[in-house]
Amino acid sequence: MEEDIPSEPPRQYAEVCKTRGPAYSSYESLPLAWGRQEDYEIVRKIGRGKYSDVFDGFSLLNNRKVTIKILKPVKKSKIKREIHILRTLSGQRNVTNLIDIVRDSATKTPALILEHAPNTNFKALFIELEDIDLRFYLYEVLRALDYAHSMGIMHRDVKPGNVMIDHESRSVRLIDWGLADFYFPDKEYNLRVATRYYKAPELLLDYRYYHYSVDMWGFGALMAGWVFRKEPFFHGNHNLDQLFKIVKTLGSQDLMEYVEKFALSTAGIEDMLAADFPKRSWDSFITSENEHYASSEALNLLEGCLKLDHSQRLLPSEAMAHPYFSPVTQLLAHPEAAKEGTAAWETLRRRKQADKH
Repeated sequence: MEEDIPSEPPRQYAEVCKTRGPAYSSYESLPLAWGRQEDYEIVRKIGRGKYSDVFDGFSLLNNRKVTIKILKPVKKSKIKREIHILRTLSGQRNVTNLIDIVRDSATKTPALILEHAPNTNFKALFIELEDIDLRFYLYEVLRALDYAHSMGIMHRDVKPGNVMIDHESRSVRLIDWGLADFYFPDKEYNLRVATRYYKAPELLLDYRYYHYSVDMWGFGALMAGWVFRKEPFFHGNHNLDQLFKIVKTLGSQDLMEYVEKFALSTAGIEDMLAADFPKRSWDSFITSENEHYASSEALNLLEGCLKLDHSQRLLPSEAMAHPYFSPVTQLLAHPEAAKEGTAAWETLRRRKQADKH
């Protein structure tokens, strides 16, 4: 049986971890200095996942809100990896900051004390969301990804549930770095990452030589759901069906070329390859409900992100330079745009509204 062909390195940030030396990405021997659990109080549960339960909390040290992430039993190395990655990314405005680490004195159950990230329910937000808002929030997600990649880190679980949006202050946080890892060229990585609806094709095809572009697939799937108001956009019932839904949109020919390029196994996907699905036009997903968001620029950006071949996907920095985000970069060029509720934002919003008429 032939082995998969290793991927060519990503066009940016391929050597970050390698050039910074072993200590930069080493977390196995990371010393953990535990804080005091008594300094924090749980207020209410706000989420649960496979590896953790998440709560709104309160710091008794400074009377501020925090997020408390109580970790379920996992390997100690995985806990250390998440802590090391959060510390490495600390200070970037679109990434939640790690404040403290604590553990229960009796059970030794660890918890991460994180910066509180206000969130607006996105389904409710859609009712009032303007096209410029959507572009801005997507741009901020890309900003977080570009920073993470520049630090040699793949998020590996980009999805709407991990994007916290505070519409009032127009702030965005990319959260939950529990599946993140440091990137090294030609390294084989775990396939049990990402949530099914946002899993990149390489993960569904058991290709272990993936890189940062898994995040750009997740971003593209997220964007498609938001633009077309169809969440999730690719809705498979299991991993094979997830790939089937992708191929029905992107076409069998692209799948065949991808499989051949990297010598991927065709076991289980023979019917998909034989079905000869044509590639669907992104225009075909436009409806009266979503046409406000589905501009030609948006569709062109989606085309660049949702490529079956991971090596052909746009990088975050390339996506940020796409014409789709020109109104956002114009807005951010105003010094006052960083302030909450700025006149610059409202001016641009009115200008975009006028352009439609």
